[in-house]
Amino acid sequence: MEITYERAPGLSVAEFIDILERSGLAERRPVDDAERLERMLRNADIIVVARDAAAGRIVGVARAVSDFAYCCYLSDLAVAAGYQGRGIGRRLIEETRAAAGPQSMCLLVAAPKAVSYYERIGMPRVENAFIYRAEP
Repeated sequence: MEITYERAPGLSVAEFIDILERSGLAERRPVDDAERLERMLRNADIIVVARDAAAGRIVGVARAVSDFAYCCYLSDLAVAAGYQGRGIGRRLIEETRAAAGPQSMCLLVAAPKAVSYYERIGMPRVENAFIYRAEP
């Protein structure tokens, strides 16, 4: 199985919803609000997809906001359930970091179910982060 990785600034809302649903991340994203998802995609600075070359289907996505000089917030990392455990998520993080540039730090807020994944791949944990949650 060949997986290809590419920047995808034109990712459609339908494709985004599809990978969110197939990865399980849909439970934490506003998949019932297409207009909001459209804004999320169009205002992202970096969108990287992983594609199963044989199937021609997206099997993973990373979506980030960056200034390309100092910081990058990796807000979505999703890999279809049947493709997890093959290094795709790790590679999407690497591609995102490369796109943001070597002088940019990369920050993400892990979903509770994903904390062990980030620990397993060796992503450093920080204890000094703070958050204002989104309003309903």
